[in-house]
Amino acid sequence: MSGRLSGRRALITGAADGIGLAIAQVFAREGAAVVLADFNAEKAEAEASALRTAGLDAKAVAVDVTERDSVLAMMAAADPVDILVNNAWAGNGPARIEQKTDDLFDRALRMGVWTCKWSMEAALPHMKAQGWGRVINMASLNGVNAHMGTAEYNASKEALRAYTRTAAREWARYGICCNIICPAAKSASSRRMEERLPEMMAQIEGANPMGRLGDPERDIAPVALFLASDDCRYITGNTLFADGGGHINGVAWAPDLGE
Repeated sequence: MSGRLSGRRALITGAADGIGLAIAQVFAREGAAVVLADFNAEKAEAEASALRTAGLDAKAVAVDVTERDSVLAMMAAADPVDILVNNAWAGNGPARIEQKTDDLFDRALRMGVWTCKWSMEAALPHMKAQGWGRVINMASLNGVNAHMGTAEYNASKEALRAYTRTAAREWARYGICCNIICPAAKSASSRRMEERLPEMMAQIEGANPMGRLGDPERDIAPVALFLASDDCRYITGNTLFADGGGHINGVAWAPDLGE
């Protein structure tokens, strides 16, 4: 199949829903052989099957991104990986820093940083050998703006941004571009937040310069497509805010966390 990603294999974590699924669908339509990795193996397989039914190249892999052995097994099943998108996240609701346990922080760092280290290191030999590779890691405006109630998420995502920029610097000589997207879009996590805190989510959407959260397929996946393509050959170590301008003055995020 022809397309901007023809001949490339792309692995996307957290690909059974939301932004990850949208990226997998767009990449597949652009000719990539996509691997949908997710903790929900049944949902990932259903989405991969739908892509195959449409004549596209897709398969599903089960993964627990908090466990190194599971991540390495995922990478082995997807080998070779030309384009790596680290998108998976499953978190908790907002609470004050002092209410966040050590175990919660440890899980967040494993899910947001360690999994990227494990997967990126596993992808490096192939990318380095062919002199071409793309790594796209999903961070968050929550971390950039230090939003209340999500300390473990903020810390994990900001650590990931630093790690990604360092990899970009070290791997640039190999033709490997490593970039970050901070998205603001309707996703599984935002839907859960909307169920818990509908008024706050309505306030966030209203405060966005464009007056809405983005659509995963139309607003976020095309940014990932650009970063995955040959058009991105001279761009690395950057953070792209695909957020409707929300980063310009910040977005209100002040949930009532109690005492």
